[in-house]
Amino acid sequence: MSNLFDSSNYPTREPGLAEYGSPIVAGDFTPWKKTGIEDDYPAATYSVAYQFTLNGAPTDGYTVAGSVSSSEWIFEIPAATTAGYTPGIYQWNLYATRTSDSERVRLDSGSWEVVPNIRTDTSTEVQSHARKVLTAIEAVIEGRASQDQMSYSIAGRSLARMPIEDLLLFRDRYRSEWLKDKRLTRARKGFGNDGIILSRLQGGG
Repeated sequence: MSNLFDSSNYPTREPGLAEYGSPIVAGDFTPWKKTGIEDDYPAATYSVAYQFTLNGAPTDGYTVAGSVSSSEWIFEIPAATTAGYTPGIYQWNLYATRTSDSERVRLDSGSWEVVPNIRTDTSTEVQSHARKVLTAIEAVIEGRASQDQMSYSIAGRSLARMPIEDLLLFRDRYRSEWLKDKRLTRARKGFGNDGIILSRLQGGG
């Protein structure tokens, strides 16, 4: 497995939505890189940064500035920063700003999702099967699994004996299932996907 702290191994796309298995996990270091930008927007005369806001909370906005390494724009969000993000879906824009006069152009736009970290989520909900398995998988990957977690099996295969590639695939699958469970639970309680209480219209007399 490649070292994900090495910028040469960073993903070449931004984080995305949880349903596609590539969200920002609150409390995790989140890096990526953009290729093909430095030729047109060299760091000597431009800055490049993402600006993003939480759906339904336009004042809850953030910026991630890039830096150039090996002719690629590198973006990194420290774990301590993502830990403070509110879970939900964010809309982002990527801007290049000309250093000489601060004029800017938008290069790209999209959306990504911040999801809770199962190790720090203080929800009092009873753990679903998906969450229990996900917790066990991540514990095995990180080398801190208990004996019970090591004994978990998926489709007759013990987690303790799975190669890291398979563990990562199952981690993404069970994370998506766990997030789907959480959305259904929130919907039953009258919450939207972004943690915003849905208004209930009262009948007029």
